[in-house]
Amino acid sequence: MHVTSKLAFIGVAAFVSVTCHLSARQPNILLIVSDDQSPDTIRALGNAAIETPHLDRLVARGTRFTRAVAGYPICHVSRAEIITGCCAFRAYPNYPLPPIDPKLASFAGTLRDAGYATCYTGKWHNDGGPKRWGYEKTSGLFSSGGGKDGARIETDTQGHPVTGYTGWTFKGADGKAEIEKGIGLTPRTSEHVADGAISFIKQKQPRPFMLHVNFAAPHDPRIMPPRYEGRYDPAKLKLPENFARQHPFDHGNLTGRDETLLNKPLDEADYRRELACYYAVITHMDEQIGRILAALDENGAMQETIVIFTTDQGLAMGRHGLMGKQNMYEHTIGVPLVITGPGIPANMKSNAQCYLRDLFPTCCDLAGITIPPTVQGRSLAPVLHDKVAHVYDFVVTCFTDTQRAIRDERWKFIRYPKAERVQLFDLRSDPFEMRNLADDPASSAILTKLSAQLDQWLKDNGDIPR
Repeated sequence: MHVTSKLAFIGVAAFVSVTCHLSARQPNILLIVSDDQSPDTIRALGNAAIETPHLDRLVARGTRFTRAVAGYPICHVSRAEIITGCCAFRAYPNYPLPPIDPKLASFAGTLRDAGYATCYTGKWHNDGGPKRWGYEKTSGLFSSGGGKDGARIETDTQGHPVTGYTGWTFKGADGKAEIEKGIGLTPRTSEHVADGAISFIKQKQPRPFMLHVNFAAPHDPRIMPPRYEGRYDPAKLKLPENFARQHPFDHGNLTGRDETLLNKPLDEADYRRELACYYAVITHMDEQIGRILAALDENGAMQETIVIFTTDQGLAMGRHGLMGKQNMYEHTIGVPLVITGPGIPANMKSNAQCYLRDLFPTCCDLAGITIPPTVQGRSLAPVLHDKVAHVYDFVVTCFTDTQRAIRDERWKFIRYPKAERVQLFDLRSDPFEMRNLADDPASSAILTKLSAQLDQWLKDNGDIPR
């Protein structure tokens, strides 16, 4: 693709013409990652019920990957895949438990060694701390510890007990907890994350930078942001096509923390209130993303910055009777992924299957940096430059020793080793995964093929037989 794309930059009235060739200067990289955001929660991607004006503008000026997945749908493992460019089996010698394999090259460390200024902002949920993995600076770091003796929020907006992020605090440059910003998730956590990112941007780095921004939204506990009360009327929100009051069998996490946030079977009114708060937290985060992009624009760096938005994994939020992220359905392994900036076609859609771990080699490729040999992910730059249509024939996703899945262009096969169950979905005719075809004789050949491909991939990538 050798064309000129007109990219609408946030906060700029006019359009700026940018050719599909990178400038001589290496581009800045701004990677924004949300937490537990299902792939259908951006208005520009088809959800007319939610307001996400700043993310919508990113979609308009960039390329969106509609079939991106998290290889392992839980926070610390998914983020380890981003950091290392490797699948969970390779990233974690004690899969799926920390620490990350110290022999692996890191995303930020590779860019730092190539001359980039690297900074980490927001949620840190991996071992060792950001500086161990190549981030020279932290700004607005949000991590566990430091809030042992302070007052904290005990219940979320719906009155449910807070069971996550207890004791987490923001940390200053000296590593000390900034108790005044609150303990655990608060209504203003996303604002403090954005403040950290904006502080780094305003410093006007003398060399190209990589800024990795990690929101904790819309992860629970979901607490209504200021000024957002009543933004979404629960009674007016439509139930998802695949909403169910409970999952039909134990998929391996029915008693996990996420699945106990609401009573089961799910009460529709209770669920609608939770969904309204979920949307409000996302819209509030979108507002903070707008502030970050505005700072980038005001600093004169927008035109030379690759901006990437994604999440660490999706979330069931009532679909298939589940609330959490520990499952293999599309609403959870699927993630929104938008890439914008110099050389990136505007308002384009790609159906290429890809992983979050592909961001590491993709950014190296776009910056002209050699991809380290330990990286397993594949660069998406050839897709962005219209040289290939796809880089994978299929993708594989996993969770603990209870779930394994493989998805090709049309079919999804899920295996539940502990439950001794399998599912097969034709995503072309059944995108909401509501008809299990595993027992359909007409589907036996494709089931056998996918099962064999899954077995081989797991063997090649170090899965331990269980």
